[in-house]
Amino acid sequence: MAEDRDLEKVYSRKQFAAKLRRLADSIETEKAFTIQVAGERLKIPAEAEFNVEHERSGDTEELEFQLRWKRAAE
Repeated sequence: MAEDRDLEKVYSRKQFAAKLRRLADSIETEKAFTIQVAGERLKIPAEAEFNVEHERSGDTEELEFQLRWKRAAE
């Protein structure tokens, strides 16, 4: 069983835009999307669920584009 994990990685604007473009292309063509985050390669299946989350706390706002899927049995 995979261990729980919660992390953030900061990217340059150019890197972030490139990742978003690849993700958008995968969504439009209904294909799986693969990305490496902090040394771990993740494969997001085409049938993943998508949502957008907005959070506000004091003078800080946050917008998250989230993808959720079930891990394949190991």
